[in-house]
Amino acid sequence: MRIGLISDTHLPSSIREPWPEVARAFRGVDLILHAGDIVVPRILDWLEEIAPVLAALGNDDFGLEDPRVRQFHTLDVEGWTVGLVHDVASGVRFDRPVDIVVGGHTHYERITRRDGAVFVNPGSATSPHQYSTRLGTVGILEIERERLRATILSLGDGPLVGGVALPNPGRELRLEVSREGLSNLKEAAP
Repeated sequence: MRIGLISDTHLPSSIREPWPEVARAFRGVDLILHAGDIVVPRILDWLEEIAPVLAALGNDDFGLEDPRVRQFHTLDVEGWTVGLVHDVASGVRFDRPVDIVVGGHTHYERITRRDGAVFVNPGSATSPHQYSTRLGTVGILEIERERLRATILSLGDGPLVGGVALPNPGRELRLEVSREGLSNLKEAAP
């Protein structure tokens, strides 16, 4: 299963929908997980034209009522348990142990392994590293029964301001781990 990961879209009023680079990056995904700070609900509809969407409620999602949005989600995918939350440090607890945690909030892309799980933050597609509105990063999870791959993709540089493309500070990252490797990590966790 291929899952698109996006977070912290914070669409300003000057942008009606996400960059077309997001749609290209998510071509062929089976599901999209939005890790919160959606701000403008129309982004969920736009993403749902690509694939089904689930989203975490972000700290900037005031009054957002949408059946796709919850404080957290836990999903079983190919024998792995995936948890989706906006801010990993918020104290929100999943309803069961998870193998993969998808979160956002920081606008910085990260893939780490700790506490017996893989943590993926896709960064921000529209304001990477808290910079002004520009192309940022998204993520892809490829989950198979015995292996998972987490990838952060840079959407490129742009848009043009005064004829110059705004640089994207985001970095491309990749982690591949086997079920056995994750099990060994869990055994080593305190």
